[in-house]
Amino acid sequence: MIIEELQRYGIAHTDDMTVIDASPAVLIETAVARGEGTLTDTGSLSVVTGQYTGRSPKDRFIVDTPDVHDNIAWGNANVPFDVEKYEKIKSEVVSHLSERRLFVVHGLAGADRRYSRKISVICELASQALFAHQMLVRPTEEELENFGTADFVVMAAPTLKLDPEVHGTNSEVAVLINFQERIVLVVGTQYSGEIKKSIFSVMNYLLPVEDGVLTMHCSCNMNPRSHGTTVFFGLSGTGKTTLSAAEDRLLIGDDEHAWTDDRVFNIEGGCYAKTINITAETEPQIWDAIRFGSMCENVVIDPKTRVADYFDSSLTENGRVAYPVEHVPGAVKKGLAKRTPDVVIFLTADAFGVLPPISKLDRNAAMYHFMTGFTSKVAGTERGIVEPQPTFSSLFGEPFMPLDPNVYAQMLGEKIDSGHVRVYLINTGWSGGSYGEGNRIKLAYTRKMVEAAQSGIIDDGEFVHDERFNLDVPTACPGVPSELLDVRGTWANPAAYDKTAERLAQMFVDNADRCLQTMAPEVRAAGPHPILG
Repeated sequence: MIIEELQRYGIAHTDDMTVIDASPAVLIETAVARGEGTLTDTGSLSVVTGQYTGRSPKDRFIVDTPDVHDNIAWGNANVPFDVEKYEKIKSEVVSHLSERRLFVVHGLAGADRRYSRKISVICELASQALFAHQMLVRPTEEELENFGTADFVVMAAPTLKLDPEVHGTNSEVAVLINFQERIVLVVGTQYSGEIKKSIFSVMNYLLPVEDGVLTMHCSCNMNPRSHGTTVFFGLSGTGKTTLSAAEDRLLIGDDEHAWTDDRVFNIEGGCYAKTINITAETEPQIWDAIRFGSMCENVVIDPKTRVADYFDSSLTENGRVAYPVEHVPGAVKKGLAKRTPDVVIFLTADAFGVLPPISKLDRNAAMYHFMTGFTSKVAGTERGIVEPQPTFSSLFGEPFMPLDPNVYAQMLGEKIDSGHVRVYLINTGWSGGSYGEGNRIKLAYTRKMVEAAQSGIIDDGEFVHDERFNLDVPTACPGVPSELLDVRGTWANPAAYDKTAERLAQMFVDNADRCLQTMAPEVRAAGPHPILG
């Protein structure tokens, strides 16, 4: 059966050269035997991915085929790739994989079987197969037996290096998504996040276009008693994983979800958390999840004791651990919320240090900040990022969203209206000054703000309107010093705050002028406005 499946994609292989749907124990054992990684003292498989320790956004392309040409929002994030050049690369990937021992993983993208897609991952590394097994939704035995033809296949060939002059790429690496053939090629990089995010990109096209379902780059958790559900939007490094993994909440998932008419569901079956500077005290759920069955990427390990040093960033700031949601106590293993969200939280790590720690948004403001997606890229998330860099990433996930931002924003606005959803913007970045001068807002305070938003108690107090950023800011929040909520007052030099805040407000305006022409006038009006002329 597997031979026929591989032949469908042009891969010539034999049964004795193919490992199919192996258990984590077998994959870990195989990876260690092949020298792909080592075991840590907690039993986690530790691998080092070499030169590529983060995503390569300039190496990601969508093949420009007729079936998707008019739907894709072409630009810096969704870069078209020529069909003939794709065919040349695919031919070399197929030849490359045909000569190697292969690991095949059958999984699902989407915990809600009404909307899930069958995914086959074909790779040359046992460690990447482990990653795929833990990150995809794991099918039941019956689903595996009746898996049939995959809806999409990912071919991962990290040891195959491309030649830009020959292949038309930007480097030796390429991530190519072909919606017509339903194939993803991940070439030249061992960083497993490319597999994860390419599947996410696929779902961000298929679910809105084919099923009318909103897809989101967000984490999600649920109150175990009331089933109240919160989604947290944000780019990597803004706190989605940390804030959704709360001890008094049930985790639905940490990064990728879809919002239907009756619930939210996890697109994945695992979590992919940053490990830099974590401790058992600051991140207890992630800390305890790093055990047998998990996979650490680019985490410094003592060669003698096999103890991880999460404060050592010599490999990268973007150390990661992948683990199944079952490793999180109280996680909802089925990946399904009981109902639609009642709270939406946008997380932004403001390196300017001028946005309020928490503010409340109406429908138009929510759509504005969703389409804008302001944050700061943190060190290590992408190649070349060594300190926070202010950026606008539409939908808090622009690199993974193939459609026009307005498509997703309109869907969100409709859901806010129909579900009477409360929306908040929380700054997990700096206060008292910009990066390098101010301090990062304490996690303990951010957690209190999240709790107040989820319970609704934050709405019981008074709000003041920030004219420049067009935000309603609470004057008090339980467990948070009131002076922290007055962000201008946290700066030693108020004039310096005004200058910096004015600069950021103008950046919002310039970004909307440049990138968001489809934004409705009433939504545009809900955004920041410089006030100093």
